[in-house]
Amino acid sequence: MTLKERVINSLIRSILDLFCKIDKRDLNKIPLKGPAILITNHVTTLEGPLFYVNLRPRKTIAMAKAELFDKFFTRTILSTWGAIPVKRGAADMQAMKKCFNVLEEGNFLCIAPEGTRSKDGKLLRGKAGTTFIATQKKVPIIPMVHWGIIDLKTNSRKLKRTDVQIKVGRPFYVEKKEEGRINSEDRQNMADEMMYQIAIYLPEELRGYYSDLSKATTNYITFTD
Repeated sequence: MTLKERVINSLIRSILDLFCKIDKRDLNKIPLKGPAILITNHVTTLEGPLFYVNLRPRKTIAMAKAELFDKFFTRTILSTWGAIPVKRGAADMQAMKKCFNVLEEGNFLCIAPEGTRSKDGKLLRGKAGTTFIATQKKVPIIPMVHWGIIDLKTNSRKLKRTDVQIKVGRPFYVEKKEEGRINSEDRQNMADEMMYQIAIYLPEELRGYYSDLSKATTNYITFTD
């Protein structure tokens, strides 16, 4: 790490530890080296810093909406971390190429399949496009979920530390097991199966679109263990 990155990481870790009580023991389930795709629920811009500093020394690169690079503060941090800017609502092939490079270099790529933040913390439906990288690169996918940090603003006003939970699920591969090209229906089904693997590790009240676990399937999923 560069000196700049060490300073930023140390500062953010100190702030998070001051305002949060983080149960991060499950992160030990993630190998120290990749390649792998980490998928997570998306409720706040704070989860990026939360994961990034606590996943070290694992080299993890995340995708981030391009708008965050318009502001000096967030651009400085995200650029230092090597985050990949993504233009939402379009096929951003330049971003996809950078994502492929992350995995080819043996690192971790962090993706939020929902594609946007959930304002109430409940899962939104996963985007079909998020499966493109997973099916192009045959690497393990590891569910990595969190909850609690959405309450940080409210609790800090009360001078109360926020309990933050992090859980890591079973690694798996995603692929079309039958012959034939992957179509749009396949991709949405894959995204839904990936999201169910996030949902099962969240509290019931936060599962949102994926609250009915009886509908979870594994037609496109093969667990590595």
